[in-house]
Amino acid sequence: MDKQLGTLRGLQFWLYAASGVATPYLPLYFAERGYTASQIGAMLMAGPLIAVFFQPIWGYVSDRMQTVKKVVFVLWILTILFSIGLFVSEAYVMTFMFIILMYVFFQPSFPLLDSVTIQVVERRGATYGSVRLFGSLGFTTIAVAGGYVLEAMGGIQNLGYLFWGVWIFPILLLFRLKDEPVDGEKMTLGSIKGIFGNKAFLLFLLLVFLITIPQRMNDAMFALYMRENGASDSLVGWGFAISAIVELPAFLLLSRYLKRIHEFVLIGIVGILYAIRWLLYAWASEPWQILLLQGGAAVTFAVFWIAAVHYTVRVLPRQLGATGQSLLAMVFLGLAGMTGATIGGWLNDSYGGSSMYYFAAAVSLIAGVGFFAAEYAARIKPARIKERNWTQTPR
Repeated sequence: MDKQLGTLRGLQFWLYAASGVATPYLPLYFAERGYTASQIGAMLMAGPLIAVFFQPIWGYVSDRMQTVKKVVFVLWILTILFSIGLFVSEAYVMTFMFIILMYVFFQPSFPLLDSVTIQVVERRGATYGSVRLFGSLGFTTIAVAGGYVLEAMGGIQNLGYLFWGVWIFPILLLFRLKDEPVDGEKMTLGSIKGIFGNKAFLLFLLLVFLITIPQRMNDAMFALYMRENGASDSLVGWGFAISAIVELPAFLLLSRYLKRIHEFVLIGIVGILYAIRWLLYAWASEPWQILLLQGGAAVTFAVFWIAAVHYTVRVLPRQLGATGQSLLAMVFLGLAGMTGATIGGWLNDSYGGSSMYYFAAAVSLIAGVGFFAAEYAARIKPARIKERNWTQTPR
């Protein structure tokens, strides 16, 4: 097996394993400490919000220095250091500050790892999904095992020890990673202007923002929604694990067939499926029903993410790989995360958990229609130009 590919699979596994500790269990950890849903939503929003402003900077630094490895190493060390403050602090204000600092450095490492993964698979004839699926495996493993490990350790209050233990493995694996040479022109500040002059890409980011608000809201508030419906901590972990497990075949297979359908059409279909899925969440009243619905991630998030990553790679110059992936992650993890967590926490406190998912269904439907409309407009514009040229041709 290719050493670089093997290293990347391991890094994807353990980075998402760390996320598998934070995403399902941090809301429960904060609830155990007596914080309200609105306070929890605010904390889970704050980190992604501030990270929004730093994420493209790290992507630019990586492209400019032509190194992912060194930048990611710095980010991970700082993530661990600030997580210590998060788990040992007792005051809400200090907890709030440390979760911001942790996410500011944790979040940008995901698109950076994706950018080097894309470079490696393109040179070796592999697919992005065949490597990214190991991230879902890592998330699944820890999301399931984490509940049992925490019970054995004495409860959710010991979450910090599980989080720190997981980080040992990606740090060690990172030393095996080699930076990939970048083809094309060298990255400059002027290169970034091309991104902001690409109207199609900017429209794409806007629609991504809309369609991922409900997904990020579910990520932030799912644990509390399950708890409200009588689920145990272990069952909450299984809920996150199921969504990651069902993503595996999508990540493995979709990359091979993506060229047969345009990304906007595919994501438009996903938007409709998302709307149906969120409606079913709103109507669910038992934990087992919600667990079954988590399986819908195979035809919603997994399909969306593969299509979004491929579109970003396709429309931007190769030397802007890390910057482009950072902008995509900025919208998904940052702006959508901020909006989803804030709205979700307010709706949950004011009108109950089901109201979150009615809102999610409406937004997903709007986003899906938006992708279809954008694709239709892109197709009809060249046709109109041809028609105009024909009618103006002298006889």
